[in-house]
Amino acid sequence: MDRRTLLKSSGLFMGALGLSTLASRAAIAAPAQAATQGSAVFIPSAKTPLLLNFNENSLGMSPKAQAAIINELPAAFRYPDDARAALISTLAKGNGLSDKQITLGNGSSEVIQMAIHAYCGKGTQLVCPDPTFNYAELYAEPMGTTITKVKLQKDTLAIDLKAMRAATEKFAGVSVVYLCNPNNPTATITPAADIEAWINSAPERVFFIVDEAYHEYVTDPRYASAARLVQAGKKNLIVARTFSKIYALAGLRIGYGLAAPEIIARLDTWASIDNTNLPAAIAANASLQDTAFIRQSLSTTAQSRKIVTQALDELKLAYLPSHANFIFHRVNSSSAAYRENMKKLHIMVGRPFDHTDGWNRLTLGTPAEMQAFVKALKTLRQQNLA
Repeated sequence: MDRRTLLKSSGLFMGALGLSTLASRAAIAAPAQAATQGSAVFIPSAKTPLLLNFNENSLGMSPKAQAAIINELPAAFRYPDDARAALISTLAKGNGLSDKQITLGNGSSEVIQMAIHAYCGKGTQLVCPDPTFNYAELYAEPMGTTITKVKLQKDTLAIDLKAMRAATEKFAGVSVVYLCNPNNPTATITPAADIEAWINSAPERVFFIVDEAYHEYVTDPRYASAARLVQAGKKNLIVARTFSKIYALAGLRIGYGLAAPEIIARLDTWASIDNTNLPAAIAANASLQDTAFIRQSLSTTAQSRKIVTQALDELKLAYLPSHANFIFHRVNSSSAAYRENMKKLHIMVGRPFDHTDGWNRLTLGTPAEMQAFVKALKTLRQQNLA
């Protein structure tokens, strides 16, 4: 189940937990940000639940990004063309590309949508891991695209590239391959050597969408961004990135894509006009330059991951190696029952994913938030509910 469907079906507990106003939502953010100040304690409640279900960055946006938005507000009556161009220029320089190799989207989800609209339709096939972030599938299905899901490897839950490649070889028409690296919901990586070998040898009828939403978190040497294939001139892929995760701009909706100039030109014909608002462009540009905030985000996530893995080890609950700001771990109950029991403690964890009952995807919030989660987890375990 994707985030959009979950929101529609459950109302995101807005009524049940009294989150129907912007003021109450601001109250949620304040304890999370205060929890980054050392020994602060986070106590989940109906008014301020602990939100560990959508892989957001609980630190909140960069101070430089906040200041940049405030400074630019007097110019909000102007269209965002200049701010948009400035962000594209910054992204191009940072990725060793030209401005013509960058596109912006209303989140990386729009970049994915643009690629699906440009390459999918009747007579084409979308090949994707199962489970994975499913927006490519959601965009492709109404277009009459054949959806081919390839289950993760049974023992490791790694993406099965061999089986995905076989699916494209069996299909006579155009295949669009969606790869999320690190994958969501597992937080596991697919080695760059394996991805690059396939992309470099693929026929023209195979196009790749490489979703690197969690790119900035990865330190494993087996991983490398597919952006280097764009730098090398490959014309059969788009790399999608977002400012929603490490940069904490999920609510502003800003993402970008990296590809060959002709690919960008093709995708841009499917972009919504003026798809980048002024605060988002300004905040994204400022965030890219706030290296101190990026280091803080990485450090905080590492601390939170350690808190959680130590507790999981203590409780003998298995988990996959995490290369993102979330962790995929076992629970000793059905996933749905576990989520419901956590919800009673005012903690929102995970959401449904196919073929993964008995597993839970947990967002890594601040260290104080994760201490609160561990306390709740141990409470449920004592009651044989987790």
